Amino acid sequence: MENIQLIGIAVALLLLAVLFIKLFKTPLKLIFKLFFNTLGGFIALIVLNYFGAFIGITLGVNWLNALIVGIFGLPGIGLLLIVRLVLLI
Repeated sequence: MENIQLIGIAVALLLLAVLFIKLFKTPLKLIFKLFFNTLGGFIALIVLNYFGAFIGITLGVNWLNALIVGIFGLPGIGLLLIVRLVLLI
């Protein structure tokens, strides 16, 4: 009788683990994608500041700007440049 209960508990735990993985698979995927896009945006901002310094185009390298560039991609850099231009006028 004890073995049947142990097997039942093991099967229930296995089913809960599968359910847990399926439930959080998509949100974790989204979090990792956002993290890597943000990291790429951070690198893009550093490259823009390095090469843009020669012609006077620079943006602050911070996590907010990196997050915007990470979410929107290269158009995010354009968005940040337009916002900077509008706020400086």
